[in-house]
Amino acid sequence: MMDFFDYTNHLQPQAGRLLISEPYLADPNFDRTIILLCEHNDDGTIGFVLNRPTESTVGSLVSDLSHVENSACLGGPVQQDTLHYLHRHPDVAGAVKVADGIFWGGDFEDIIDKLKTGQANQDDIKFFLGYSGWSYGQLEEEIKTNSWIVSDRVSEELIFETEFDLMWRATLKAMGGRFSMYSNYPVDPTLN
Repeated sequence: MMDFFDYTNHLQPQAGRLLISEPYLADPNFDRTIILLCEHNDDGTIGFVLNRPTESTVGSLVSDLSHVENSACLGGPVQQDTLHYLHRHPDVAGAVKVADGIFWGGDFEDIIDKLKTGQANQDDIKFFLGYSGWSYGQLEEEIKTNSWIVSDRVSEELIFETEFDLMWRATLKAMGGRFSMYSNYPVDPTLN
């Protein structure tokens, strides 16, 4: 039985897990964010912020996809001039399986073709400007200082179907216990 006062998070970061920012994480790049980790190894960690839409539509960024009206997300503070994508299509050449039904990258021309021909719905692909990255050991140090909660509650529904402004709160609530309490923390506690 877990001690009531044990506030540590025992899951370790790995590809296919989520990073959920603690309620009072001071870094504005990651305030109340959810990040899907896509790579975690001796070279470092790469992930994408799932709940930070930009004002740019995918169609405004990629001329071949002018019909795609979904917002591109800000994947993180690293290389914001690059475009990345998560999708539900295992048949895209070069795509990396991150979790059940969730794939990262692959042949961009194939993605464009699938969207243009209706083989893919625009809600089946999420685009990101930039990414979130950590050097080897850096993320573990941030977790030790209680900046992040690691969760294995990743799902297609969360990534492709949940509204941006509900992701952080809904994920914490679903985790239960103290995490459910975190979901109700005010953005600014001085206003209580």
